[in-house]
Amino acid sequence: MRNKIRNFIFDMGNVIIEFDVDLFLDRAGISDPEDRKILRKEVYYSELWPGMDLGLLDEPQMCEILKDRLPEHLWPKIEELVMGWCDPIIEIEGISGLIRELKDKGYGIYLLSNASRMQKEYWKNVSCCDCFDGTVVSAFEGVKKPDERIYRILLERYGLNVDECMFIDDMEDNVEAAGNMGMETFLFDSDEPGKLREYIEASVFEKEM
Repeated sequence: MRNKIRNFIFDMGNVIIEFDVDLFLDRAGISDPEDRKILRKEVYYSELWPGMDLGLLDEPQMCEILKDRLPEHLWPKIEELVMGWCDPIIEIEGISGLIRELKDKGYGIYLLSNASRMQKEYWKNVSCCDCFDGTVVSAFEGVKKPDERIYRILLERYGLNVDECMFIDDMEDNVEAAGNMGMETFLFDSDEPGKLREYIEASVFEKEM
């Protein structure tokens, strides 16, 4: 028989806050299709962004590298896209409220995120940040999901039993890794956030009644 769920572990991007490349390009006023293609590739989908998630470089270093990769007319947009994507932060509808409800019910609330060191600066602007009992961010650990080691870091640091945790993430590989370790999991769809509440109510709350 499965242990009672006592802790919820949340991913951040596209679970708690939006990470929408098209939105960031729109806010930066990038309308030319070729410019959007170049920026999408070099800023968000090159090896540089995962490098920041691993703590191998920071945002100012990435901005300098991009000057060697991007045409000069795009240089004024570099800092806005690399460092300003989180200003303002846009939260996924309903998730902060759900997290606060879970906290009020006595559940442990944790963050496990692939993110750069800058996460410490903008995390305080997330409305439910005060609900979290602990956070593990990849850039400070030198390892990122779906590597099992980062899940182990969270579990060991906060003394959590793996089979008492539910893990919520929008990436299938990350969810699969958590499931293989013995966590209950939920693959989150930011377009249908209400499904997470329905799942928790049916699979956690009802089983505890």
